[in-house]
Amino acid sequence: MADAQVECPTPDGGTRAVRISSPDRVLWPQDGITKLDLAHYIRDVGPAMLPRVGGRPMTLQRFPTGIEGEEFYSKNPPKGLPAHVRTVLMTYPSGRKHPQLVVDEIATAVWGVQMNTVTFHPWPVRATDAEGALDRPDEVRIDLDPQPGCGFREAVEAAYVLREVLAEAGLTGFPKTSGNRGVHVFCPIEPAREFLDVRHGVIAIARELERRMPDEVTTAWWKEERGQRIFVDYNQACRDRTIAAAYSPRPLPGAPVSMPVSWESLRDIAPGDFTVRTVPDLVGAQPDPWTAYDDAVGDLGVAMLWWERDVAEGLPEMAFPPDYPKMPGEPPRVQPSKKRYEDEDYVPGGTGYLRAHPARPPRT
Repeated sequence: MADAQVECPTPDGGTRAVRISSPDRVLWPQDGITKLDLAHYIRDVGPAMLPRVGGRPMTLQRFPTGIEGEEFYSKNPPKGLPAHVRTVLMTYPSGRKHPQLVVDEIATAVWGVQMNTVTFHPWPVRATDAEGALDRPDEVRIDLDPQPGCGFREAVEAAYVLREVLAEAGLTGFPKTSGNRGVHVFCPIEPAREFLDVRHGVIAIARELERRMPDEVTTAWWKEERGQRIFVDYNQACRDRTIAAAYSPRPLPGAPVSMPVSWESLRDIAPGDFTVRTVPDLVGAQPDPWTAYDDAVGDLGVAMLWWERDVAEGLPEMAFPPDYPKMPGEPPRVQPSKKRYEDEDYVPGGTGYLRAHPARPPRT
């Protein structure tokens, strides 16, 4: 099939055409969804998606031959960058700097589809002119990841308790499906702290949730210690760690979408309700469940006090991702089953390093 053109609305009220080569390439073989179908999807949900990803550096998860073929994460902008696409220079954990594209308009996201992008992964920062903006997240993102033996329903129940924890910390949580079995909860925050502090705030929140649901939730980094519980993936708050964007498709059969939802509807939905085929009509038929997002900006001050309290009580720094350089105060990166338990304070479980979290009754 000849190349196709997808007309996209621009911020100034005009339109911009994006060329889609190989438009009949099938990206989801079991569902018959093509590259052009995906381009139309991104164009159609763009007005809802753009407020959530606009102005953010973006990593592209690309599948040149479809979701059953090779995939890779594209951080440097692909070759052939259109003139209207902006880039910014991002600093990675190693200290190296690389440019990443910024999604400022719907046409940029559709061009990402032209580059065979299936999932869009925005950074939790805005590419503005404010000093330090690229180093100070304006979102807390909490990933509730079901481990084998539990699933979406358990993640939903954990999300409701997490909502209470966040409220006690002065934060407002907004839920979305992960597009798989989990739940993501985002909180807008003032961009006042750098990545490491935000990560510590997320760890403190995760520990509070774990205390209240010790049989259902874990912060254990090592899989062998998690059991059949919901893992709170605190390292998603690290620099260069991203979570699938709101309205972004996922590379799974059925073409599921990571869908923003309301707290009122969360218990009544299933992840399969939201797909590339169903979401455009849903977006057009219902109000934006995150419409209050930009007016709910909070601060991590209380969560940071929780972090400092936990440190004072002997809870350690938590493990960083394996590709990170060794970080100050980080425990040994040794799988617990391979660790020689010479330290009498070491107790498997909980943090997975020094001792289990002390029991603490819920705050009143």
